[in-house]
Amino acid sequence: MKATFFVLGWVAERLPGLIRQVQARGHEVASHGYNHVLGSRCSTQELRKDIVESKKILEDILGTAVHGYRAPGFSINEETLEILEESGYLYDSSFNSFSGNGRHGKIRIFPNGTGIASKTLRNLYELPISNLEVWGHTVPAGGGGYFRFMPVRIFEKIVKSVLKRNNAFVFYIHPWEVDPDQPRLKGVPGFSRLRHYTNLAKTLPRLQFLTSRLRGSSFVTCSEYLRMMSIESIPSLKRRES
Repeated sequence: MKATFFVLGWVAERLPGLIRQVQARGHEVASHGYNHVLGSRCSTQELRKDIVESKKILEDILGTAVHGYRAPGFSINEETLEILEESGYLYDSSFNSFSGNGRHGKIRIFPNGTGIASKTLRNLYELPISNLEVWGHTVPAGGGGYFRFMPVRIFEKIVKSVLKRNNAFVFYIHPWEVDPDQPRLKGVPGFSRLRHYTNLAKTLPRLQFLTSRLRGSSFVTCSEYLRMMSIESIPSLKRRES
């Protein structure tokens, strides 16, 4: 079972051994930026520094190229894609089609014809977060808080429905979501407190249950999926890793 870990640069600086351990266990390490800044809330110069600095830190720690990026809060936009291309990234996995969250950004993507990998306007490919489309409406179901709040058997049915349609599902979870012993901050607004702390003790058991119900599926990294689905259409990925 493999996964892609989108790591913050400042975390990698403080815990380089942990990042190497992730790689040593066969997982992919990709970038989540340096400071977890939303692209819509910083200047172009600040965003470029955040993206470039994170990539360099991770590559210096790992000794290998970092290919992927995920924007904090899924705040991706066309400007960010341009910076990613200039910085040497090969793919992004930030597009979330659910429009009910104001932090989510928008980019133009074009189906590639093989799996869920989509083309963008840049020399990058997009692996969008998986959601459920029902009668023209998007039901957010990629993971995170939606996974914690939703009954796990309903979430399982959603995953299997998306898998049946797309033969792939991009699932995400944050490390803090499987840490019920994390400190409870005082003075946090009610809604934010509810959103952050609800069902933390249940997340890991739910995740274990979900993976046990998907034993016939392959759990792969983002880069592995791109190689499996799009070897011919992403020659740069094949070339840079050979």
